[in-house]
Amino acid sequence: MEFCYILCGLLHQQDHVCELLNTIDACQVFFDITVNFDLTKNYLDLVVTYTTLMIILSRIEERKAIIGLYNYAHEMTHGASDREYPRLGQMIVDYENPLKKMMEEFVPHGKSLSDALISLQMVYPRRNLSADQWRNAQLLSLISAPSTMLNPAQSDTVSMTTALKRLKIIHELFIGFILCHAVLNSDAAALSLWKLALQSSTCLCLFRDEVFHIHKAAEDLFVNIRGYNKRINDIRECKEQALSHAGSMHRERRKFLRSALKELATVLADQPGLLGPKALFVFMALSFARDEIIWLLRHADNIQKKSTDDFIDKHIAELIFYMEELRAHVRKYGPVMQRYYVQYLSGFDAVVLNELVQNLSVCPEDESIIMSSFVNTMTSLSVKQVEDGEVFDFRGMRLDWFRLQAYTSVSKASLGIADHKELGKMMNTIIFHTKMVDSLVEMLVETSDLSIFCFYSRAFEKMFQQCLELPSQSRHSICFPLLCTHFMSCTHELCPEERHHIGDRSLSLCNMFLDEMAKQARNLITDICTEQCTLSDQLLPKHCAKTISQAVNKKSKKATGKKGEPEREKPGVESMRKNRLLVTNLDKLHTALSELCFSINYVPNLVVWEHTFTPREYLTSHLEIRFTKSIVGMTMYNQATQEIAKPSELLTSVRAYMTVLQSIENYVTIDITRVFNNVLLQQTQHLDSHGEPTITSLYTNWYLETLLRQVSNGHIAYFPAMKAFVNLPTENELTFNAEEYSDISEMRSLSELLGPYGMKFLSESLMWHISSQVAELKKLVVENMEVLTQMRTSFDKPDHMAALFKKLTSVDSVLKRMTIIGVILSFRSLAQEALRDVLSCHIPFLVSSVEDFKDHIPRETDMKVAMNVYELSSAAGLPCEIDPALVVALSSQKSGHCNNIHCLAKAINQIAAALFTIHKGSIEDRLKEFLALASSSLLKIGQETDKMTTRNRESVYLLLDMIVQESPFLTMDLLESCFPYVLLRNAYHAVYKQSISANA
Repeated sequence: MEFCYILCGLLHQQDHVCELLNTIDACQVFFDITVNFDLTKNYLDLVVTYTTLMIILSRIEERKAIIGLYNYAHEMTHGASDREYPRLGQMIVDYENPLKKMMEEFVPHGKSLSDALISLQMVYPRRNLSADQWRNAQLLSLISAPSTMLNPAQSDTVSMTTALKRLKIIHELFIGFILCHAVLNSDAAALSLWKLALQSSTCLCLFRDEVFHIHKAAEDLFVNIRGYNKRINDIRECKEQALSHAGSMHRERRKFLRSALKELATVLADQPGLLGPKALFVFMALSFARDEIIWLLRHADNIQKKSTDDFIDKHIAELIFYMEELRAHVRKYGPVMQRYYVQYLSGFDAVVLNELVQNLSVCPEDESIIMSSFVNTMTSLSVKQVEDGEVFDFRGMRLDWFRLQAYTSVSKASLGIADHKELGKMMNTIIFHTKMVDSLVEMLVETSDLSIFCFYSRAFEKMFQQCLELPSQSRHSICFPLLCTHFMSCTHELCPEERHHIGDRSLSLCNMFLDEMAKQARNLITDICTEQCTLSDQLLPKHCAKTISQAVNKKSKKATGKKGEPEREKPGVESMRKNRLLVTNLDKLHTALSELCFSINYVPNLVVWEHTFTPREYLTSHLEIRFTKSIVGMTMYNQATQEIAKPSELLTSVRAYMTVLQSIENYVTIDITRVFNNVLLQQTQHLDSHGEPTITSLYTNWYLETLLRQVSNGHIAYFPAMKAFVNLPTENELTFNAEEYSDISEMRSLSELLGPYGMKFLSESLMWHISSQVAELKKLVVENMEVLTQMRTSFDKPDHMAALFKKLTSVDSVLKRMTIIGVILSFRSLAQEALRDVLSCHIPFLVSSVEDFKDHIPRETDMKVAMNVYELSSAAGLPCEIDPALVVALSSQKSGHCNNIHCLAKAINQIAAALFTIHKGSIEDRLKEFLALASSSLLKIGQETDKMTTRNRESVYLLLDMIVQESPFLTMDLLESCFPYVLLRNAYHAVYKQSISANA
């Protein structure tokens, strides 16, 4: 239904256009694009728009069926046909071949139309010169003549015709001369213009991406007209010329414009004050570049030639970029231009116009009033208005000039503008100057709008991909998101329903472009990081053995005269350059990255359809995601083989990665510290923000499930003197060396990577395993509860104790589980010590304050308060009398020797402190009671003669000594009061002799 209303509207418009054209002919209006610019331009626009509408109408395949259905529906609804239906149907039939029909219609209008078209000979040939001619004329160059650099750029014909699209002129010439084709046979100038138009293009735009092939259409029209064989031959020659040379001609123009616009943008960036006198050059440059880009876009999508090289321009992004740079200069320095042209209008234009008006021989009253108002308006302007931020509006003045053109262009006008061309040219220049004051944004749209890309999405995306693939062009890739800001200018208030569609397309394209740019930069950064990690890896200690070996054996190899292994390249060789022209892969990556980052950093943000995009945030987001994946990937964790990178090696790689990321701040204004904080803090948790495992979870699982499990299996032992776990000689060799993962340097590296939060998670996981062992121990205690109760009250009766001991069950299981607990606590002690060392380097004053606070907490302090202090201390890696992590783990339950037996001391002390804290008992009293029981039992063992009973008796004596030494609640004085020290001394001597004999 809406479509039928549109057709009815077209019918009414046809009536109005025909009426207006007849009125213009009756008034014998004078047309000259260089004199009455607005009148001539709008007249040609009227003719072209009318013709274009009729051509588009003829391309609607179902137009007859649509109006038939519309009429049938109208009859059913209203009981009668639509009164416009017969005329509508006649229009559809008449305009089956629209150009042929309109050629007949325009016979009466031929004189006016041909005059308007022929006036373009002062404009179009200048716009259609070759690149060499432009270059020889130093077109658009500000520095070719330094002495005239400050002189205002002026031209009688260019000032207002700058906004004319060259492609639109071709459109007007082609359609206009088709409609008044008789003039082609009688006027050489008309024929020359028409040929120029036919030689420079093969297709014209009807509407957006709808095109019209001009040569075929013209040939089809003229073939049926008698005596037009010569014109047909002209068309064929022009077509061949267009196919053969138009592509290369436009390619060379684009090449010239790239250098010209670059020079212009560079000079204006340094001297923005030149935007005043040379504004005309800026808008000419924008207009020329826009025409060439649109020509390429349209013809590349409608190629009629086998060779397509001339229609593929990998440097198109550079031209668009310089256009955007010029547009940015105009927007930024608009007040500079306003200031200049306000003074120009009041100080020069007003004076010249006043003189011209005074010299008029005849000037009717109405025209005199209008001209006087022009002079008064310009004279009243002052720089203070610009400084005060006053909004200028010269639309009324421009409308008055349009009216005056209409008054003075008719044949019987008292003041004929045809006789006063200087006045018309001067007014055209003045109108251009007024637009420099109040319509800069509109002028930018008129001269450089590229919203046509909205309707060539595939070509648009292809150009973008080509730009990214070519490193030298990637610095200009930001122009593609910037072009998305143009799209809304192709919408119209009379068609609001397409605003959302075009707006959504602009948003999706802008988002896609920025995302691809960030991905490309991220990939380059990742490649650089990989290279730097490889270089850092060469500096690891594990690679120095071979170099040392070669250095030691070098002299002996020379003496024998035998060729040894080729000498290994030392780290740093890659930085030695014999030739400046030598370019490494890292050099290429840095160059490509700097080019792309220039583009990302070009604008802080851009607004597309009231949405703000920040290119740098895209890069930041991608860097966070890639850094997260890279850190986890660099652990090289293999779940099948249980292999993982050593913490020190991972730390080296992470530091190399971070060094590269920090260097990105030299290219782009981003806060890389924020990236580090977001990523590294997430890595201290069990899972990251995407629910993926982190290095904290990977290393925690590996140490618990691989290293400590092998300790329990007897393949690894803990050596306190070395502060490390060490592999034991076994039949099945382990795939890893425990010492390389658990010595103090590795544990410090682990603490650096995981941080306090990660180490806390590791401690909590260790405590969870301890709590599971304690749960099993509780079951054994319950199982032996009656016997243990009796032993507690009978520790002073040796015979009774011996009998009760034999009644105990699962004694070995208790010993094994306590040993496992001791091993876990020993590993945690290593981890806590490493954390303390790391934090002491990073935050020494804070750590010392926490340590001082812990050491001076009074004994009588409430246990809840004390536990808070202990928890703070434990988080800093400080040892505590009561382990808060173990207390939490156990409270959640509501029901140097190869066998690691030395770990029992730590297990007994930590477990006792935690359990008695939970059950509100006195830790010191309970441990004293334990010491009494243990010493009594050990003294009883000393009196036994059975070899099985006295096996490892001395080692058990030493274990009691270790328990007292480890405990913050027991003292050596207390031990000596219930256990003779001479037994301990003899035990140390016996164990030492036994170890020597075992080693021998």
